[in-house]
Amino acid sequence: MIEIRHRIGINAPQDRVHQALATTDGVASWWTHDAQGDATEGGKLELSFGGPDRSITLAVEQVTADRIEWRCLAGPDEWIDTTFTFDLEHEGGETVVMFTNTGWREVVPFLGHCTTKWAYFLLGMKSLLEDGQGTPFPGDLHISSWG
Repeated sequence: MIEIRHRIGINAPQDRVHQALATTDGVASWWTHDAQGDATEGGKLELSFGGPDRSITLAVEQVTADRIEWRCLAGPDEWIDTTFTFDLEHEGGETVVMFTNTGWREVVPFLGHCTTKWAYFLLGMKSLLEDGQGTPFPGDLHISSWG
């Protein structure tokens, strides 16, 4: 199975990291300012990256103290039915986020783009929680014409 995986250590309490992932305002603080919906388990998140043709809908599949899982319902074809999981644990004095985007059907150029952008946004979340400065869309670094 094709997947994207990243491991990030954040010098912040696990509950603060959890809040950044499990609330709509939290997601808006590090991924995209245009985040709406219900981030609780069973809810749906609507995220936009500059227009209706650049938006996604995520089903919130699971929210526990140590795991947040979303499934893509609408968005780029390559993302449909993929899952995004954030596993959290306290290790070595930091909160470790193990991110996985699984369910990709094939290796395509968009996979390479998404790998880089996920790393960028996760590092932005780390910066936000440690230093108070995140870089969500539209203030993110655009790495290509795809964003």
